[in-house]
Amino acid sequence: MIECERIPVASINGVPLHGADAVPGAAELRQRACTELLRQAAQRAGMLPVGDVPSTDGAISATAAAAIERLIDREVRVPEPSEEACRRHYAAHPESCGARERLRLRHVLFAVTPGVDVNALRKRAEALLVSLRCADPASDTFAEAARQWSNCPSAAQDGGQAGELGWMSRDDCAPEFAREVFSRESGAHVGVLPQLVRSRFGLHIVEVEARESGEAVPFEEVRAAVASGLRNQAFVTALRQYLRLLAGAAALENIDFDSTASPMPR
Repeated sequence: MIECERIPVASINGVPLHGADAVPGAAELRQRACTELLRQAAQRAGMLPVGDVPSTDGAISATAAAAIERLIDREVRVPEPSEEACRRHYAAHPESCGARERLRLRHVLFAVTPGVDVNALRKRAEALLVSLRCADPASDTFAEAARQWSNCPSAAQDGGQAGELGWMSRDDCAPEFAREVFSRESGAHVGVLPQLVRSRFGLHIVEVEARESGEAVPFEEVRAAVASGLRNQAFVTALRQYLRLLAGAAALENIDFDSTASPMPR
């Protein structure tokens, strides 16, 4: 008789985090561990009945969720950011504090769709990238390439407008696209960017046709937003420290509790 291998069940202080036949991924397991550490702490603090039992699918009761919120409010306190700290952050991060640079862009999109050979697609995109970087900027080569190759609706625009995205700020783009196009590495570059830009939509060949510097918003207008952001950063750090303390005092089985993992969202 062949005996099936038993899958080790992760647990905290003897409370299982999943069933024997449904082991979650590492990130989900850490998330469940964070929640269970807080749930048990709420019970020890008398905020949650000892009879409350979590489900092995990671779900907790509404009573437990409310108790965890009260526990966090009591145990995880963060100081209000000082005026000096807010001003330092404002000076160091103008792009996130109201200064909004705008770029006039056009692109050729090689969409990544189910079943597509990504390596072959990337080679085709890289070959076209080299060709467009070598083309005369005054020619219609980029628009012609967009009409022929781009999977974006912008490719259907008339004449030399094919591929045009127009004036865009960071907020107008998908975050991963904005990070590359508006990055410091891109500097004051005008022209076809020297590398493919990757986004959730696929691979882009991007040309910056013009740049328009953003005007900084006065500190007084964004102080509340800056303070809120700093407060949230401090809260996340404090919650991680609290979870680390709880984990250090708990009996953890079959789980590598990563204290740097994002704690449960608030």
